[in-house]
Amino acid sequence: MEQLLHYCWKHKIFPLHQLTTTDGKEIEVLNPGLHNTDAGPDFLDAKIKIDGVVWVGNVEIHMRTSDWFRHHHENNPAYQNIILHVVCEADDELRYPNGKAIPQLQMNIPDYIRRNYNQLLRGDVTPACARIVNNLSRLQIHSWLSALQVERMEMRAQQITERRQQLEGNWEDTFFVTIARSFGFGKNGDAFEHWAQSIPMSAVGKHKDNLLQVEAIFFGQAGLLETPLEGNEYYTRLRNEYRYLKHKFGFSPINPAEWKFLRLRPQNFPHIRIAQLAMMYYQQRLNLSRILNAQRVEDIMQLFDTHVSEYWKTHYTFDSPSTLPREKHLSNASRQSLIINAVAPILFCYGRYKANEALAEKGITLLEQIPAENNFIIRNWTEAGIRPENAADTQALIQLYRNYCTRRDCLRCRFGYEYIRHTPQFLREEQ
Repeated sequence: MEQLLHYCWKHKIFPLHQLTTTDGKEIEVLNPGLHNTDAGPDFLDAKIKIDGVVWVGNVEIHMRTSDWFRHHHENNPAYQNIILHVVCEADDELRYPNGKAIPQLQMNIPDYIRRNYNQLLRGDVTPACARIVNNLSRLQIHSWLSALQVERMEMRAQQITERRQQLEGNWEDTFFVTIARSFGFGKNGDAFEHWAQSIPMSAVGKHKDNLLQVEAIFFGQAGLLETPLEGNEYYTRLRNEYRYLKHKFGFSPINPAEWKFLRLRPQNFPHIRIAQLAMMYYQQRLNLSRILNAQRVEDIMQLFDTHVSEYWKTHYTFDSPSTLPREKHLSNASRQSLIINAVAPILFCYGRYKANEALAEKGITLLEQIPAENNFIIRNWTEAGIRPENAADTQALIQLYRNYCTRRDCLRCRFGYEYIRHTPQFLREEQ
């Protein structure tokens, strides 16, 4: 509940008049200060008038005064410039090292604030704030979604940065691994990333003009060429090529048990996705510079308009032929997913790395050119009253759901703020 007391102080959800210290001095809160997320006092650079005298300094918040001693603040120099101690229960006195009393404000959390907050924490509806979403202005919704879009991009950029560090700073390798992870389309994402990181791209580059050898390396590193398969000429050629290249370059394949097939449509089997990646690499479509130079989302969609080699037109795995030949192109939805989950974050991250804000902004602009995604998270928000216009909006709503709603972190959410601050009469009207 101390978090809620922090929240009330930060947003000035308390009577603006008739505030007094525990010893009867009148208080006026001019500025509650900046919420400190690091060690030290809870709010920095607050501005408060006590008995007509303006004080500027830090504010500490606890449920009870005695928590000050329980946390050993009396021995910490960081707390010697506190100008106000805010508590729900003043059960003790505080003093500066010189013996002078530290001002204390006993501030109660309004009952309706507690009730609204508890409703959000215990609600069985997703999102828990659905009752008030329809009453939010377009500006409120748009500004929060815009902030969430950047937050999601920054989160993904951090993941890409960590990946690049693992790959010794090589941006082309980072791009390949990021694209490969997205080819897992969720279920096989981890396996595809592990697979891609196991492939020395400098070695593949020496054989980039030979599709069979590229496929041999890709399938071999996936652990899919480990056992003989009698009567399959294509498989045998791949296996022989891989055994030679494995010895030449010292390859080490991943465990084939990492691949998941359960509840996957054959079109999404790892074999097909690897065959598509091999063809894209052979056709020099997996090239970061081509992505950086692409001006429109249609240009990138065209780069991902790949197919498979002849064998895979009639197979889904090495030992499961399909009844009719199919080109096995990536669908429009799959290509859009690759742009959303790989290309846009790469552009954003690379732009930040190069201090090129136009390139970073291009990552978000791409999302604005792609239709809104359709999944259970987005459908829940749509039912609540938010109708996303494009993939930038849906990515923001996914960020909101996964990083706020599922964690019940409503105190950091702008929609949660609107729910918590509304009076009981307003919420009854919404029922």
